Amino acid sequence: MNKYLALLALLALGGCATASNTYLADGQQGLSIDCSGEAMSWGKCYEKADASCAGTGYTIVGSDGSPAVMDRDKTLGVDVGNFNSRAITVVCK
Repeated sequence: MNKYLALLALLALGGCATASNTYLADGQQGLSIDCSGEAMSWGKCYEKADASCAGTGYTIVGSDGSPAVMDRDKTLGVDVGNFNSRAITVVCK
């Protein structure tokens, strides 16, 4: 039973970036990729963009995210309790 709980907790923390179709102001179709949360990083956004564009490459046309937390605002050197939002908008080549 404990093995299943540990596996479930690991899967919940692992998470994955999500991508959804969007249209830019000029009518061009792009992808909005969200990789928010503690278990994610900007690198996960870029990995999802690469996978979603099937290896053809992409151009980042926008990004939005929480500013980095100052060291003095961390608890014992760890960013605790803050939700980190990260999102990029890309156009596949």
